[in-house]
Amino acid sequence: MSDLVPVITPTTSIPETPTPAVIFTPVERIVRLGDLGIARENLRYGEPPDDDIPTLAATLKAAGQLQPVTVRPGRGKKEQPFMALDGRRRRLALAILLEAGDIDEDYPVRTYVETDPARQAAAVLLTNTAVPVHVADVIAAIGRMLKSKLTITAMARALGYDEIEIKRLAALSGVAPAALVALKAGRITLRQTRLLARLPDRQEQEALAQMTLDGHGFQEWRVSERLDDSRVTTRDRRCALVDPRAYADAGGRTESDLFGELPPVLLDPDILTDVWTRRARGIAAVFEAEGISVHVTAGPEPELTDDLEALGYVYGGSLPAEEMARYRAQREVFNDRTEKARIALADVEHPDVADLAIVDMIHARIASDQTGCGGRVVTTMVLWPAAEAGVDVRCYTPEEPEIDDEDEDAAPEAARRTSAPPAYVPPEVEAPEPETEGVNHALHTVRTDVATRGLIRALADDPGAGLTALIARLFTVLVRRAHIGRVDSALAITACGFNPANGRVIETLDGDVRRRLEDRRTAWEASGKTVIGWVHGLAHGEKMGLLAELTAISLDVREEKTFSIRRSARAEAAELAALCQADITLHWTPDAPFLQPHSKGLLTGMLETMGAEDERAKTLRKTELVDWVAEQAAQRTWAPAALSWAAPIDADQDAPDVEDQAAGDGVDEDDEGAGAFVVTPAGKAALDVAAA
Repeated sequence: MSDLVPVITPTTSIPETPTPAVIFTPVERIVRLGDLGIARENLRYGEPPDDDIPTLAATLKAAGQLQPVTVRPGRGKKEQPFMALDGRRRRLALAILLEAGDIDEDYPVRTYVETDPARQAAAVLLTNTAVPVHVADVIAAIGRMLKSKLTITAMARALGYDEIEIKRLAALSGVAPAALVALKAGRITLRQTRLLARLPDRQEQEALAQMTLDGHGFQEWRVSERLDDSRVTTRDRRCALVDPRAYADAGGRTESDLFGELPPVLLDPDILTDVWTRRARGIAAVFEAEGISVHVTAGPEPELTDDLEALGYVYGGSLPAEEMARYRAQREVFNDRTEKARIALADVEHPDVADLAIVDMIHARIASDQTGCGGRVVTTMVLWPAAEAGVDVRCYTPEEPEIDDEDEDAAPEAARRTSAPPAYVPPEVEAPEPETEGVNHALHTVRTDVATRGLIRALADDPGAGLTALIARLFTVLVRRAHIGRVDSALAITACGFNPANGRVIETLDGDVRRRLEDRRTAWEASGKTVIGWVHGLAHGEKMGLLAELTAISLDVREEKTFSIRRSARAEAAELAALCQADITLHWTPDAPFLQPHSKGLLTGMLETMGAEDERAKTLRKTELVDWVAEQAAQRTWAPAALSWAAPIDADQDAPDVEDQAAGDGVDEDDEGAGAFVVTPAGKAALDVAAA
């Protein structure tokens, strides 16, 4: 089918003449039940009877037929003498009475016989009000009307619609049948159906619709990419410099979207390129007269000599403060002139004014780039189409010769004046101090290992925090340019999963995240697509979940030694834990493998901390004590504070003075214990363990 139809709007108004209302008095006719069938153009032709048909049959038996059925004469030998355009449910109800023997085929049925095609179309769509009509049924009915040689004009006049609306529905009637089934089932929207109808390949329409019916979702990106690859629209970058009138004057043709959803299509892209190139050449001539070599291209970047160096944006810290201030001021001038060029291009009546504004913009770009490279002269430029200012500019300058170490003292000062100022040291948030008193290296490794896995699970369950973590990493690598390494990828981002050689996967923590990623890998392999194509087709929520999982599995805050404290990493972990409200007990409590490296004193201290102290625990062997602590922790949903990444509370705030505390006999009742320090039996036990 043709997915785009030119829509011509008259430029002069046509005087409206009042049309008198048509007065039609239908003539009722009695026909035999045996001579009555259901027309194929009936909106629900072929659908099975609904559950209310028996009730309707009982009503007809008791009260008789109250409303006539609209019919048309039968066509050919395969149809009954009269075919119902509406009243399908009443015909089915009468069939139940016929089968039960309550009536026979001579039962009289009241009808309105319509012979005019326009009134037949109106009867199909306007008289069927027993059940709401789905738009998919309307589309299918219009398709059947087209096959019966009923014209667009006749249907529009009969139904009271504009012809353009009937044309749109008629265009959709040619879509693959599976698409209408998916539309009626709610698997795709009407907008997505229109998108499918634009595909020229009907088999591809059928395949995509069937994939949706099979539960794989509608791959809207796939249809959009196919359409984008096969057409050039008025949103093309070249159109910023080439207005529609200039394109049409050069012989270019334009086709409007029938549905009014997509921009008009330019059928002659070569003409568009020629018009853009001629105007860009006129702008380039100004700079060629100044001695700059200018390459104008609407396609791939031209091949330049190897001795040229591309200039571009200069990041903060790359220049001394004074030069950076001059560069930023020049960038502001360039941005201001770019905005003026954009405004000038909007006035298509004065292209010469717009060209002068673009020339001023390019001069500002040259000045900006020369300031950013220490005053080196721009000798070459490349002009591309740009959506905003008409042209995009890239400046080039000859590469500077390398200076040997022995000649460094003889090098001019200008060659060394672009050295960066001292590196900026960013602030860090306060991180929790590790508990190293009475803890050996092996135990410290176990604690930080499990704490890492707990934070992995918390971060994987919070896509927002995962996105923040990833953006922060990207900022560190690409903007701060710290720890940059070359990898075989378009993005120079290095990452590795948390998987220490002597660690164990905890099923409810990082194990759950690994299972999710494995399921996603299986889904990707089953899709038969590239990774980029598969990820692009995911819903936004699925993308965010995958991002959080990938970010979380790269988390590593494990520490191998008590003296190898990674304070910067701990600071980041504290921030992330606050963002995703990490709580390891939501998914895990201490188990035997975690508790085994702890001493008996630490284990009994855990029991006291969680309020489960018991004298019998002192008589248990180590393995029995481990099981007992694991059981009590599970019952109370408890985990040691050492596994939490929450920032510590400042103990110095509101601390009581030692002398005042010693002088006081007790705690004031109105003070509710604020600022008091009381040594409890549990505290004494903890001190004894630490001193042991």
